Amino acid sequence: MEAVNKVLSNSDTANKRLEFPVRSLQAFPMPDGQNSMEFVAFDRLQKPWKFKVSIRNEGRYPKPWLNGEWDDYVHEKGLKKGDKVIFTMDDQENGDRIYYIRAERKLFGKQKAVSFGAVKKFSQVE
Repeated sequence: MEAVNKVLSNSDTANKRLEFPVRSLQAFPMPDGQNSMEFVAFDRLQKPWKFKVSIRNEGRYPKPWLNGEWDDYVHEKGLKKGDKVIFTMDDQENGDRIYYIRAERKLFGKQKAVSFGAVKKFSQVE
């Protein structure tokens, strides 16, 4: 199931964090009383990336964003404004939730996949 599908803005590629729609927050369950969740994402080469999803504590809506090694990921993958990042998830029978990430570069008006891989919650990775 798709969790986040975002065409990157200039802010997403320049400000070391990815802002994403509130409707996507349900894919990243926050521990009770917390406003953030850490996880490790593996790209198509199984390279681990440490990410953190956070929400603000005040205001009319949560305004979620993802940071951690987001800036490093953007630079390594060569992502720019107009490219797309997609997170999907799959709930396993044992209760684990597996996340996947892929980036698509906008080339000649079309999206082309540049990376993908499994994402696991930080607490599940040792």
